[in-house]
Amino acid sequence: MVKPVQDEENQRLLLDDHKEKHFTSGEVVRDIIIGVSDGLTVPFALAAGLSGADASSSLVLTAGLAEVAAGAISMGLGGYLAAKSDADHYYRELQREQDEIDTVPDTEAAEIADILSEYGLGPEEYGPVVTSLRNNPKAWLEFMMKFELGLEKPDPRRALTSAATIALAYVVGGMVPLSPYMFVASVDSAMMTSVVVTLAALLFFGYVKGRFTGNRPFLSAIQTAIIGALASSAAYGMAKAVQAI
Repeated sequence: MVKPVQDEENQRLLLDDHKEKHFTSGEVVRDIIIGVSDGLTVPFALAAGLSGADASSSLVLTAGLAEVAAGAISMGLGGYLAAKSDADHYYRELQREQDEIDTVPDTEAAEIADILSEYGLGPEEYGPVVTSLRNNPKAWLEFMMKFELGLEKPDPRRALTSAATIALAYVVGGMVPLSPYMFVASVDSAMMTSVVVTLAALLFFGYVKGRFTGNRPFLSAIQTAIIGALASSAAYGMAKAVQAI
């Protein structure tokens, strides 16, 4: 009886030593990326366009702040509705799957066997699993949701968290291109300062985004900066073209 106890203790020690480090905040990071990305780009383009139209720094700042407020509300609402739609879809499918388990249990049990066979398990191996799941309706339903439909149970606070995260990230990103207009009276000087500060922020943000998403950080940084530069250049050029008419 000593050996099984020792084996259990050794397994416990191995699990204690093996600490897996998985990144589990992907949804929050996605929301931050969405908010900051748009926050850096849209107000930056707006400020560049107004500067191209020879607006004063105070006017650029006022319009920019109004856009940041409206954009944060709009982006936050979009995040809320998207998360709410995901949750609604999950619970609709949950009810549908529950109805199928109740009405055609043999068919659903056969689907368990099909799913497990795709992982290389034979009838003698997945048979006990199918039986165990049929005896545990809650686990059966969760299994079907995850492995048949590929759906994870949503966090009930996800919609509000997503809305708040995206809105706050948008405000933080939007204040970067507008901040020079708070301190520099000359609109041309403020615009040049905004360009330098925002491009630096876009490069940094793109690098960090690449690190978190598993892409090449330097390539991500360059791509993000190019997108922001193109947006602001287009707005500035359009303002100058309209002014020249």
